[in-house]
Amino acid sequence: MAQTRKRAGVGDYLTNLALRGLFGAALLLPYRLRIPLFGMVTSRIIAPLAGYNKRIRANLAHVCPDLPESEVRRLVRAVPNNTGRSIIEIYSGQKFIDRVKDLPLEGAGAKALEQADKDQRPVILVTGHFGNYDAPRAALIARGYRVGAIYMPMKNPYFNAHYERAISRIGQPLFARGRKGLGQMLKFLRSGGMTGFLVDQYMGHGAPVTYFGKIAPTALSAAEMALKYNALLVPIYGIRRHNGLDFRLQVDAPIAHTDPMTMTQALNDSLEAIVREHMDQWFWIHRRWKPDRQRARGLNRSNGSSA
Repeated sequence: MAQTRKRAGVGDYLTNLALRGLFGAALLLPYRLRIPLFGMVTSRIIAPLAGYNKRIRANLAHVCPDLPESEVRRLVRAVPNNTGRSIIEIYSGQKFIDRVKDLPLEGAGAKALEQADKDQRPVILVTGHFGNYDAPRAALIARGYRVGAIYMPMKNPYFNAHYERAISRIGQPLFARGRKGLGQMLKFLRSGGMTGFLVDQYMGHGAPVTYFGKIAPTALSAAEMALKYNALLVPIYGIRRHNGLDFRLQVDAPIAHTDPMTMTQALNDSLEAIVREHMDQWFWIHRRWKPDRQRARGLNRSNGSSA
């Protein structure tokens, strides 16, 4: 049965006002002050209230059970800090773009990406909720690349309009998930554009590939489109530097065209490798594995029914 979008209510409206007020106040501050301050507020105030700390601990216990408690405590603080920094950076528009626009492309895939741009060959850029995932998009657009991105609209329609304006300032086109957005994105891709995907979210009917050694159902769509449209499938990351304000752009070698499952596993492996180097920069707040739901689905399948 198709899900219907929840009708906006008074709570959504008040939440929108509160968030807009918070962002508006932060944007009044100088850039070098607003970024660490918003990270601290997210880590020290928002994360405990929202239950993020428990979720980070649960995810780490699931895939990294031998991690020392001291490191778990560090990540409980550091992960929301990076998340808060990333959010206010995106809302900072041109000031954020100015920080990343001249960054060089590093890594084994940099030359292939540059050549694809010259040849107008379709490219599917794949990243995760890591570092600041909009840093590569901002940097590539600033150097003249045609880069679009597909995004998931927020459930709160009042705040979603505010969010769309913010990410649009980083660059366009943007494609909302759904039939219309998919059609627009495919047209753009076939014309030789580059399209960005985030592939590190739980997908109930996704492929049973692994991430950190555990099954993490993942959509095959990026790999399937790369095969169908002969597009390069390129992992790319905006890695936050130690000063917390600047980034390094890493472009991994394009994923070889084989089959969707193998290619998607390679994408997960690429992200896992970079996360293991910078554990505090991945969004451990996500319910990425949902082991309880996976067990329930497995039980349902064994009983011959669907979840």
